[in-house]
Amino acid sequence: MTDPELRFTQLIDALKERDFRLTPQRVELVRLIAASEGHPSANQLYEKIKGKFPTMSHATVYKTLALLKEMNQVFEIDLREDSHYDGNRPHPHSHLICTKCNKIVDGEETLGPEVITRLEQASGYTILRPQISLYGLCSDCKVEG
Repeated sequence: MTDPELRFTQLIDALKERDFRLTPQRVELVRLIAASEGHPSANQLYEKIKGKFPTMSHATVYKTLALLKEMNQVFEIDLREDSHYDGNRPHPHSHLICTKCNKIVDGEETLGPEVITRLEQASGYTILRPQISLYGLCSDCKVEG
């Protein structure tokens, strides 16, 4: 995991470069993203922040995440029912997803530019969002069996 303070500074600097308005709510949201050890959903981030900022809307969370994603500062893990976000490793890498409890763990495999280029050349596709998701049972759910 990237140092949370360093990652916070990187995210804030990226938003400042885009002249994004940095309200106290957005700064707190960025702090949560930078310090997250897992892959929180937008709703999980909203639930963590609403106690401190009860008037904050879901829209603020989604808009901030969408901008960070567009800037390649967060990586969206697109699950059918909900998306989760990785703010510590925003580059394409594999994720292992438990089909029982929905736990998400980072894999060490990455999709380097050379692999993506080969896939594009072989398929004729323009790959917009490379992602590897591997589904199975985590060690806890496997034991519960």
